Amino acid sequence: MRVLHLHSGFDAGGKELRAVRLMNLFGPALDHAVVSAQPGAFGAAAAVDPGISVAYPADFPALAGPPRPGRLLALARAMAGHDLVLTYNWGAMDAVMAHTLFGQRLGLPPLVHHEDGFNEDEAERLKPLRNWYRRIGLGRAAGLIVPSARLERIALEVWHQPRWRVRRIANGIPTDAYAGEGAAAPRPDALPRVIKRPGERWLGTLAGLRAVKNLPRLVRAFSALPDDWHLVILGEGPEREAIRAAAIALEIGHRVHLPGFVADPAAVLGLFDLFALSSDSEQFPISVVEAMAAGLAVASPAVGDVATMVAPENAPFIVAPGRDDALADALLALAADPAMRGRIGAANRAKARAEYDEQAMLAAYARAYAHALGRAAFP
Repeated sequence: MRVLHLHSGFDAGGKELRAVRLMNLFGPALDHAVVSAQPGAFGAAAAVDPGISVAYPADFPALAGPPRPGRLLALARAMAGHDLVLTYNWGAMDAVMAHTLFGQRLGLPPLVHHEDGFNEDEAERLKPLRNWYRRIGLGRAAGLIVPSARLERIALEVWHQPRWRVRRIANGIPTDAYAGEGAAAPRPDALPRVIKRPGERWLGTLAGLRAVKNLPRLVRAFSALPDDWHLVILGEGPEREAIRAAAIALEIGHRVHLPGFVADPAAVLGLFDLFALSSDSEQFPISVVEAMAAGLAVASPAVGDVATMVAPENAPFIVAPGRDDALADALLALAADPAMRGRIGAANRAKARAEYDEQAMLAAYARAYAHALGRAAFP
């Protein structure tokens, strides 16, 4: 079976790594082709298992550009020859529109669209023209998969999608792989270019270094923590220099570390003493599930589903969005009380194992894709 993936970008972010994880879990029965709307953005390819058949066609029509009929027709024709088309986020919406306009005439395979959230241009308010375009473009989609309750509401009430088309599937991870009771602690030098020294405490996060993640906010909130605390930001992206500049301006550059992308978060999250997000917009962030599975307390703005994702014991530290001071207060309170961090972390780990394991996610995606194909099982 040939599966075509059309991504808004394929650098190593949450949705991309989830897509790769599903490719790996579905195994060698599938042949994959992956296209990125952002030229050269293929960082997530490094996480694909060697035994998986995957191509990155360089001659696929550009996913971004004016939505003229000729360009949309070229996109539609390029989807032929596959058995299932999977599209991801706004950056692939022209392909979704092309499928709706020309799919029936060209006999195209079924298409399932995935929406995981919004970039900084829609973090505070959705754009009416994009809402209209999504509503029309999704008109012949065989499915629309979202990870969060907020996105489910938007799909049903703003994009006016029928109930049968919309499926909410929570992001899942292999929870047993994360440090737990009796597991070996990661080595202090497990990360590249930074070593955890005796007596240090680490506030950590996992994020693509993009503006919507607002990591300078995290730097500012972290600056109030005592000198034995260090901030470790795992990820890559265009905002690296802005993060460094924020740390230097606050004279804490020596306590803020950016080791880069880490392919196996389970192997290093045990070095963190506390986890934080600072995003302007999220939906159901995989990084929070990873932190929970690793037994960490989480401080974060109340964006997306974060407030309901964490255990009830963690809820007081999910604060009002857009407030540097509120995030700083949450970090200070958690940093000052290691016993409380331990209790919250244990509750988060229990909830992650009970509700967010990847086997449930895999089964839900398999059902969604099988339904789109009119089959009893997938693959």
